[in-house]
Amino acid sequence: MFLSLTAITAFSVIVITIGIFIILFKESLPAMNKFGFEEFIFSNDWDPVQESFGAAPALIGTLITSFFALLLAIPVAIGIAIFITEIAPSALKGVIGTAIELLAAIPSIIYGMWGLFTLAPIMSKYIEPFFQSTIGKLPLIGKLFEGTPLGVDLFTASIILSIMIIPFTASIARDSFNLTPSVLKESAYAIGATKWEVVKDVVLPYSKLGVLGGVGLSLGRALGETMAVAFVLGNLNQIPTSLFDAAATVTVKLANEFTEADKDIYLSSLYYLALLLFIMSFTILAIAKIFLVRVEKR
Repeated sequence: MFLSLTAITAFSVIVITIGIFIILFKESLPAMNKFGFEEFIFSNDWDPVQESFGAAPALIGTLITSFFALLLAIPVAIGIAIFITEIAPSALKGVIGTAIELLAAIPSIIYGMWGLFTLAPIMSKYIEPFFQSTIGKLPLIGKLFEGTPLGVDLFTASIILSIMIIPFTASIARDSFNLTPSVLKESAYAIGATKWEVVKDVVLPYSKLGVLGGVGLSLGRALGETMAVAFVLGNLNQIPTSLFDAAATVTVKLANEFTEADKDIYLSSLYYLALLLFIMSFTILAIAKIFLVRVEKR
């Protein structure tokens, strides 16, 4: 009885995942038949009146916000993990670890409200003008900081996402660092290595697959975030050319427009977007899980 019950609960996860894919695929068929794959992926149109839909702005906005969120979060998260495992006194390790993990317990809508009413004004008044007057004057990279600093843009959304995914990356990186055999670190210290050299040459190389797995899981979290991004992104259906541009993501577009879809092809196009996001997230999380499994085997 116990074996059957556990087997059913285990396989139910697979059944639910396959069921979600089948439903999304079935509901997306009208949009697939009308627009195809390449036309839908690379088109900038999103005109419900003319029944012309394209996913390029939403997909690009999703990828940009997630990429910059990882760019901001990874150094901080790895630094936190190194401090907890290698530097902090034993009395502080549990306190700091718990405090970091509590960030993951804050509802995303709270992050969104904080971002809109607190962070966005600070960004528009102080931080974004500072970047424009410094990095914005550099060739090439300065293009990323053009435009009017309004605070409701890709940059602010990326910062909020980075704060939200730091606990996931930091927790998995910490666990991976703790898996490094003590004999390896003690041997390095015995031959005169400094703490920095032990971290750089022993801990990080040994646990790199686990860290990459944590980054993959965090990326999956960033791709699927909705409410926090919806408050500060602007939901403008255009391909952004600057970090100070308003943009759209797949999740925000689904949340804002699903109840407004009054035509079958409109609703099917939204399901098509959801299917693409499902495939992206599933692929990234599967790769991350493979990395984590390899670490456990080692």
